[in-house]
Amino acid sequence: MPISLLWAVDVHGRVYSLSTAGQQWERCHDAQMEFKRVTAARQCCWGIACDNKIYLNVHASDLPVRYQEEAYENQRWNPVDGFSERLLPSDRWQWSDVTGLQHQPLDSFQLPSSSWEWEGDWYADENFEGEPTEKGGWTYAIDFPATYTKDKKWNSCVRRRRWLRYRRYKAMDTWVKIPSQQTSLPDPFSDISCGGWEITEEPRGRLSLWAVSLQGKMWFREGICHHNPEGSLWEEIPLPGEVVQISCGPGDLVWAVLWEGQLIVREGIGRDCPKGTSWTVVDSPTPDVGAIHVAVGVNVVWAVTKDNKLWFRRGVNSHNPCGSGWLSMVGEMIMINVGLNDQVWGISWEDRAVYFRQGVTSSELSGKTWKVISVPRDGDRSQSRASTSNGVTCYVTSDSPEEAGSAAPSVLEEETVPGEGEVKAPCARLALSPSQSEGPLDPQWSNVDLEEVQVQQAQSGALLESADTCSLSSVATYTLALDDQYGADEHPIWAWVSGGGCSVDSHSHLNWFTSSLNTSSLVQSFQSMSLSVTPAQTTAWRRQIFEQLSERTKKEMDNFRHYEQAIEKTVWVKKGTMQWWRDWKPHKWIDVHFALEQFSGPDGNKDGIIFVYYNFYDEKKYLHAFINEITILVPVLNDSKHTFAIYTPERTKQRWPIRLAAATELEMHDWLALLSVSCCDSRGIQGPPSKQAIWSITCKGDIFVSEPSPRLEAMPYPTPCDQMFWRQVGGHLRMVECNSSGIVWGIGYDHTAWVYTGGYGGGFFQGLASSTDNIYTQTDVKNVYIYENQRWNPVTGYTNRGLPTDRYMWSDASGLHECTKTNTKPPSPQWTWVSDWVVDYGVSGETDREGWQYAADFPASFHGYKTLKDFVRRRRWARKCKLTTTGPWQEIPPIPLCDVTILPCADQSSVDVVPLWAISNKGDVLCRLGVTALTPAGSSWLHVGTDQPFKSISIGGASQVWAIAKDGSAFYRGSVSLQSPAGQCLLPIRRPLDQVGYYFIIIAIKRATPFASLLNWGHYCGFVVMAVKVWIIADRVQGTHSLSCGTVCHRLGVQPMEPKGASWDYGIGGGWDHITIRGNAMDPPHIRLPSLTNLSASAPRSPLLVRNTEVNGNAVEC
Repeated sequence: MPISLLWAVDVHGRVYSLSTAGQQWERCHDAQMEFKRVTAARQCCWGIACDNKIYLNVHASDLPVRYQEEAYENQRWNPVDGFSERLLPSDRWQWSDVTGLQHQPLDSFQLPSSSWEWEGDWYADENFEGEPTEKGGWTYAIDFPATYTKDKKWNSCVRRRRWLRYRRYKAMDTWVKIPSQQTSLPDPFSDISCGGWEITEEPRGRLSLWAVSLQGKMWFREGICHHNPEGSLWEEIPLPGEVVQISCGPGDLVWAVLWEGQLIVREGIGRDCPKGTSWTVVDSPTPDVGAIHVAVGVNVVWAVTKDNKLWFRRGVNSHNPCGSGWLSMVGEMIMINVGLNDQVWGISWEDRAVYFRQGVTSSELSGKTWKVISVPRDGDRSQSRASTSNGVTCYVTSDSPEEAGSAAPSVLEEETVPGEGEVKAPCARLALSPSQSEGPLDPQWSNVDLEEVQVQQAQSGALLESADTCSLSSVATYTLALDDQYGADEHPIWAWVSGGGCSVDSHSHLNWFTSSLNTSSLVQSFQSMSLSVTPAQTTAWRRQIFEQLSERTKKEMDNFRHYEQAIEKTVWVKKGTMQWWRDWKPHKWIDVHFALEQFSGPDGNKDGIIFVYYNFYDEKKYLHAFINEITILVPVLNDSKHTFAIYTPERTKQRWPIRLAAATELEMHDWLALLSVSCCDSRGIQGPPSKQAIWSITCKGDIFVSEPSPRLEAMPYPTPCDQMFWRQVGGHLRMVECNSSGIVWGIGYDHTAWVYTGGYGGGFFQGLASSTDNIYTQTDVKNVYIYENQRWNPVTGYTNRGLPTDRYMWSDASGLHECTKTNTKPPSPQWTWVSDWVVDYGVSGETDREGWQYAADFPASFHGYKTLKDFVRRRRWARKCKLTTTGPWQEIPPIPLCDVTILPCADQSSVDVVPLWAISNKGDVLCRLGVTALTPAGSSWLHVGTDQPFKSISIGGASQVWAIAKDGSAFYRGSVSLQSPAGQCLLPIRRPLDQVGYYFIIIAIKRATPFASLLNWGHYCGFVVMAVKVWIIADRVQGTHSLSCGTVCHRLGVQPMEPKGASWDYGIGGGWDHITIRGNAMDPPHIRLPSLTNLSASAPRSPLLVRNTEVNGNAVEC
């Protein structure tokens, strides 16, 4: 996770920032005045200074803030002068904007503020639509306005050229005042809040800045974006009353507090209207005590009332910004702030320290507990100058009171070496109190039993740094000053905190909660206090405390002895209400009671049973499944319900799982996490997946792993596929690839590459079901497609009026389901729209200029051009949606990939380099360097030159690389080694594959009639030869329900001499999209291939089988 900053202001107006990777507050020394409060975003921080003006601090980055100014020079041709500046009265200005309506001479452009500077002078742009123009940059047209071209024609009567000049924002990492650009300045500001960078479909870099004036008015800053961080002008927002404080979240939530203590919510905020349209009044959490502060995030709202009580708003989201009700929370705060990922910070009312809310996740938005941020500030005094607590005294001893009175000042001020008969005070560096330092020293004497002290010292050596104490006869006590000039620095009092730019989550490792300063101060205080308590008093005090605790324990235990001991309880039950998709016709959702009964056996092994109780003709019935028989728990796509399916071996054969629907998404995730943990406990599975795990991806993008059984490939009785247990791993991917060294890579729907970090859990798995480290935030973007269909008629041409037998005019790809722009939703509630509907021109078969494809009728073969026989047409619309989750995955920037393959080798050491090849989104062939078991992400990409784009790649035994081009041709690459990771050039396979030895197995799989689709058959070709294992994803399985689409299948009996195998074993499904077994490369028979570099030579019709020597059941080399 990238480093970000937490901002805070103390009571003296000093601004500090705390890095997520740091351990101390860093002061902003460039601030020339005191600040009242700040509000932060990722790229900048806003603040209100003591002059009630708004200041901006833009963080420096590698990407400069530049803005392009442009003006157009227009000329018209006349027979006398040719092209000149003499224009007709009806023409546009000689210097204008692109529309020609606004007069823009070059000298009229001014810098917005002193924070900007010009990068150069004006120059003519000599490029037009990506192509160079003639010298001077002129483009020509018949008249104003018209279509301009770079070539001058005989009828070109006007011309224009564009002048450019760039200005750069130079005030980086410093506070600058925001210019007003208004004649009448707004009222002095009292509060400010920024956000809105995650508004749906909002352009990147856009910010919303809200401010409140001292008179209770509200203002909105227009035009804040990446190339204009200061904004343009202030616009007043109408209000139902006077406002005292406002909070703006990263999304479309804006809440404010009125003077009367009520709260108002802004509605109608969107991309086209970031200011919103109207206000809705929300009552205070308590009628008698009004609210004084509110803080909002993406889906949360926190409030503080006038009695400093803390409240949490339930049911808040972008569709219901007002929420449903208030919940009282633990803690008393003077203010609170919500940052990224709905994380919460606050300033305590009691000690004015900054606190962080721990345990805030997407499933538990309210968090679990408050934890103080205890780190020092830069410039604070060292630990030795820390102030001690109240009541600490220094003891100075001597033979007589007179001697003690004269010796004490020398010890305290000069730190002399203690002589005979005196003890050096351990706190001698501290100053005396003003009452004692100004007048004569008048020590107060106390009677102390020094005989017992001497005995104790004789037994334990010396007391701290004391010398010979045999002559001790009296002790003088001095009260020390506590109002040290550095005391305020040691215990700062905070006034404001802002986490809008602080990117943390529940899995972030922060060093904010430990401080060596506090520890040393506590030790020093204990050492000082230990001087005033004798060992005899300590022993008596401990004995008294122990007796009191024993008496209390006995009294409390006697009152509850008749209760059953909870530790002996062996059965635990959790119940709930759900809906069940019943097994018999007519199939429909019915309300049921769901229960999980978990118990522990005598040997400590856990097991359980799930029950589904339902009514059948007023008769109560139930169905059940044992936990140790459940093979998978998988979420199911559903537009209106939060559903998941439970599979057992028997129900896997029937293709009919137990389908349940929870009332809310949170409830479904809680049940899935609980059931998954129970299933893993019953099978003794804990921690991350093993290196030999089988990885798979569902059509929903969920990731599942299965630990292989030793008898998975055993012949003649291998483990059936329907008995394999699958568990879910957090994250979201489109495909995954692994090998037996534990290296796992994945590719998302947006073609982003991800590498497995070695953790487990993530997503909705929390607590014991997830690892505490190696969990990171993961995002994915995919397109949702709908089709616009039209039919031709002689009167109006192509229209959306079809025949009664036609498909819907707005439909999916099949035409059987109506899908319009308004009713089409994202694939699941976890996805959110991030763009608008656009025409998709990347359809197979090409399109015309407007994206249409033509055909004779529905359905038929569509093409991208119109003929006389084409009576129907269609075009595809696309819209992007985004998902954010967590999982054990780290991003591998910056090249997007469409395919990846890893050498499936066994018995490799952690330092051996593993060959990894990939295909980029543009079809380039890439080789990853530096990939080992210790560094699975590798170091860099090596581009492998090719003469055409590719779509699939696979590396098999002996580092043989096979690839499939986009035109379907196959290629082979040899001589891949550590010295030459890219190998030789790719050689085309001109001979049919069934003539290259035993590679005809690929043809046999591709022609298998029960399987209409095989996931990337070229992706597994090398692995099939090396390990003699074939797994596929089937489109359908004969003789089963329609739910079998996407079934995991295992080919049985595949041997080097029988590459076609014997039969198919059907496993989990449907709904699966991808599977990889390269990690399960155990006991692979090795086959030496004939040379493919000289394909013109005669090749044998059957392969030569050579087995390598095996050690411990594994192949020595791959």
